[in-house]
Amino acid sequence: MKYQKLKKALILLADGTIFHGKAVGKEGSAFGEVCFNTGMTGYQEIFTDPSYYGQLMVTTNAHIGNYGVNKNEVESDSIKIAGLICKNFSYEFSRDDSDGSLEDFLNENNLLAISDVDTRALVAYIRDNGAMNAVISTDIDNIDGLKKELAATPDMNGLELASKVSTKVPYFVGDENAEIKIAALDIGIKKNILRNLSKRGAYIKVFPYNSTFDELSAWNPNGYFLSNGPGDPEPLVEAQALAKEVIERDLPLFGICLGHQVIALANGISTYKMHNGHRGINHPVKNLVTGKGEITSQNHGFAINREETEAHSDVEITHVHLNDDTVAGIKMKSKNVFSVQYHPEASPGPHDSSYLFDEFINNIKSK
Repeated sequence: MKYQKLKKALILLADGTIFHGKAVGKEGSAFGEVCFNTGMTGYQEIFTDPSYYGQLMVTTNAHIGNYGVNKNEVESDSIKIAGLICKNFSYEFSRDDSDGSLEDFLNENNLLAISDVDTRALVAYIRDNGAMNAVISTDIDNIDGLKKELAATPDMNGLELASKVSTKVPYFVGDENAEIKIAALDIGIKKNILRNLSKRGAYIKVFPYNSTFDELSAWNPNGYFLSNGPGDPEPLVEAQALAKEVIERDLPLFGICLGHQVIALANGISTYKMHNGHRGINHPVKNLVTGKGEITSQNHGFAINREETEAHSDVEITHVHLNDDTVAGIKMKSKNVFSVQYHPEASPGPHDSSYLFDEFINNIKSK
């Protein structure tokens, strides 16, 4: 193992708090909302998940990079996080089927990462004070300048980011001879969602984030899907309009995470920014329909209003998060529509909730 001489770096939070660390490789500064993920594995999938666009990721696992990277374990075409903050960064890796080191993967994606950070203290601070904007930087003697740039960084509340990660042109996934056709709106879609749909006999056409109902319906799909994604759901007026059209026509509709929030907004249920969100692969959810518990993969900083959901005459809460009783799933009583505030496709994470894809396919077949 070679000796690494690392340049000093820091984390400057929006409230002025500073944590110290070392630069993994690349020097410079990176801005975004600082948040943490409690997963013990799956760092490559997390880093490439479009839902994390614009966020500085703090990993709570003490060792990052120890099993390298694999080309089959990406959820998009590039790293999507704004920067990485970790305790111990492993420059060497020991997994036989790795394609290379995490260090090379970060450098290829031009990502700034800092290690040797007291991540336990940082996570505790975020937990108590909430997710906020921050900057990670090797420019440690320019605190005043960094504070000015940080003050100009847009807040996640009200920020539309789906356009930053969505496909620019439609594309297809799966067997074109499949009997089921699904139109998917890409507001930050993960590859494993598409894998889960295609392996269940669906042919998927993926559309850009601002596509209209007429554009999706012109393909004559059997069902519609609203994907996960980053940012605040409220600015996504095109997606909300599309969801309303699908709902009015009583067509099969399934939404995950950001898509779940869009469906809620289409029903007049408001959303709000959470104190620090849910991010990890170990979040407990209860299915109120079956009474069973599920350990789930989650990644979201916004949620839908529970009181408004309970008061809605045509919306039923199907799942709740057992840590804080937030709404984790809904369905419409008179329409073929349901959604969840977590990731049944996992990647990373457990597969307790993969049955939801079967439910969607069955809903389409029954329709």
